[in-house]
Amino acid sequence: MNRSLGLLAICQGLFLTNNVVFIAINGLVGLSLAPHSWMATLPVMGYVVGGALATGVVARTQQRLGRQRAFQIGLVVALASALLCAYAAVSRNFWLLCLATLVAGYYNANAGLYRFAAAELTGPEGREKAVSWVMAGGLIGAIVGPNLAARTRDLTEVPFAGAYLALAGVAVLGMGLMSLLKFPPVPAPVAGDVGRPLSQIVRQPVFIVAALAGALSYGVMNLLMAATPLAMDQCRLPFSDAALVLEWHVIGMFAPGFFTGSLIKRWGALKVMGLGVVLNVACIAIALSGVQLHQFLVALFLLGVGWNFLFTGSTTLSLSAYSPQERDRAQGALNFLVFAVMAMSSLFSGVLVTTRGWSQLNWGSLLPVAVCAAALLWLAARQRAQARAASTATP
Repeated sequence: MNRSLGLLAICQGLFLTNNVVFIAINGLVGLSLAPHSWMATLPVMGYVVGGALATGVVARTQQRLGRQRAFQIGLVVALASALLCAYAAVSRNFWLLCLATLVAGYYNANAGLYRFAAAELTGPEGREKAVSWVMAGGLIGAIVGPNLAARTRDLTEVPFAGAYLALAGVAVLGMGLMSLLKFPPVPAPVAGDVGRPLSQIVRQPVFIVAALAGALSYGVMNLLMAATPLAMDQCRLPFSDAALVLEWHVIGMFAPGFFTGSLIKRWGALKVMGLGVVLNVACIAIALSGVQLHQFLVALFLLGVGWNFLFTGSTTLSLSAYSPQERDRAQGALNFLVFAVMAMSSLFSGVLVTTRGWSQLNWGSLLPVAVCAAALLWLAARQRAQARAASTATP
């Protein structure tokens, strides 16, 4: 792993620290400020809606300014939005909190491209491991995020305002590390070659399945993760227990990054993604078995590992669907779909857990998992048919 890849992995960890803290506290802060309880996860939703709305701007910024400068802009937004969240908490302004998380969505969309940038820091033969290693950097967020939220909860008189201030410091640290990174330039296009239009790129079966699996895996993960602090609060479990569950969930999300790339290299992306589907089903089954601490803990850990296999696999799978000249528009489309699904899951998460309960939320999660499984089986069957046709045509 080269120096730039290591620095990018740390930046990924700082990004996930931001995400984990937001997930841990935004629903609870929202619940304390919202006019109605079902609005509790609107600040969580604002974060991903902002990400969806920012994908086009982020793609154009990346294209015009390059990876490093564009990533720095994202970190500036992270700093400003964290300070605005702190002010919203202190002033007890629910709608300002929603606006602040909406603005923070730009950072979410921007840092969401770290995994794609990882593939550019190594040759084609090592891109699976590069993506996987940078994803593994999220372990920093797994350890730091929940503990940061728990330790800074009462740092000020207003609950969790200190956590937002701590995230401002995390953004400043990210700026310093990003300034040390060096990204390779995008290969100059052949005269007149700007690549295929987006409408043609997204019609490829491999792109469809990569986008669907990436979006649905993130949607299911976000649906259950965003609801967990609220569900545990309803079960009268202390916030320290919720922080512990989130810590192990995020460990499950990123610890496999040390070997997911090797698994994909050996077995192929589709098989690893299929294993991710199986783990999602196991997560839901355990979550439905009860609401004790150990059931939340094991279910959310399996959810994290399943997400890693599905999301890392879908990212790797998508790399074969576009050329360097098509990079920004293709990656922008992939991220837009992820954030659009996450936005819906964030809204439904709060609505379902506060009106229908934890069990109904989990039963509903089975549908997108089934759709994801069907898409993987379809692409695998299509690839086998193409392989047979190619072998028959070869003399």
